[in-house]
Amino acid sequence: MQEMGVGIVGYGFIGKVHAFAHQAIPFMYDPLPVRARLIGVCTATEASGRKAQESAGFEFATTDAAELLARDDIQIIHCCTPNDAHYSFLRDAIASGKHIYCDKPLTRTVTEADEIATAARLNPGAIRRMTFHYRFIPAILRAQQLIAEDFLGEVYHFRGAYLHAGYLDPKRPRTWRLEMDKSGGGAIMDLGAHLYDLMRCLLTPVTGKMTEVNAQLQTRIPQRPDPKTGELKPVDVDDIAVAQVKTASGAIGVLEASRLATGVQDELRFEIHGSKGAISFNLMEPNFLTIYDASIPEAALGGNRGPQRIESVARFPKPYAFNVTKNTLGWPQMHIHSLFDFLSAIGGGEDNGPNFDDGLAANRFVDACQRSAQQAGWASIR
Repeated sequence: MQEMGVGIVGYGFIGKVHAFAHQAIPFMYDPLPVRARLIGVCTATEASGRKAQESAGFEFATTDAAELLARDDIQIIHCCTPNDAHYSFLRDAIASGKHIYCDKPLTRTVTEADEIATAARLNPGAIRRMTFHYRFIPAILRAQQLIAEDFLGEVYHFRGAYLHAGYLDPKRPRTWRLEMDKSGGGAIMDLGAHLYDLMRCLLTPVTGKMTEVNAQLQTRIPQRPDPKTGELKPVDVDDIAVAQVKTASGAIGVLEASRLATGVQDELRFEIHGSKGAISFNLMEPNFLTIYDASIPEAALGGNRGPQRIESVARFPKPYAFNVTKNTLGWPQMHIHSLFDFLSAIGGGEDNGPNFDDGLAANRFVDACQRSAQQAGWASIR
């Protein structure tokens, strides 16, 4: 079996998730497409690098990302840094010829994203993927199947929302996620990129591209304390984003992202309504996909017509071999299967997962929403 070395740049929360996914894959899949080994990690400080080595077993740590790119024993690179570091690192990583697994967003701005996606296309020979892991929930994979089988018929309208409550406390410090020049956007970038990718993945086969948006972006808590001094400083990114969306087929929808949604935790939900049926999903109930088959005739007392919950649970496709497919799904499993799909493509399997062009598409959506909000009208998704 081919062995490949892995380097992870950035070891905050999401870097740890990526490392854990690598460690878990050998327990869950048989056969493996490649055997990955955690070689190097790049962290902001030497102390955090030592901790990463202790917790995940990396062979070495560094504070210089270029050291990972220069190593011949590292063939796979993960980009898990804050948004403003993506562009320069991805540019160098593409030039190195290594396989790249990039957490969202692709970059901080659409201009940077366009350059990176173009560079990836002009330098083939390596697999470059986005970590759009919500595509890899069994319920979502089942939804894709149903849509491909024309379960929905003609799609009329849809709605989706990704809601968090983590920024409700006005005393939460002003970190890089709340600075436009470092993050590229607030809720629309942090959550909206995931929501848009998921809806685009599901809808494009039946509605064509999403073409225009009419968005409102609101900053409801305009100042937050500096994490070092406690001084109140301005926030220049959105807390809440709501966008009307048009598609090539004429189907219309509403996409919403909020980090001030009181009473929720990690609520990614959507509904799609078509001429033949409907599909809905909520990440807080990830084990089920809800469908409505409008072809079942109405009857006295309702007959058999009504919403049906499909128990997708952890029924990942082979070679998933953990032998507990009836058990409930956990959030890390979505990341694990997303990474497995990436490794499968490296090992010679189909390369049809979310790539840098999909990352660029998400950046274009965010950019369109920001332009729409600024001009108070419709904006094209370029």
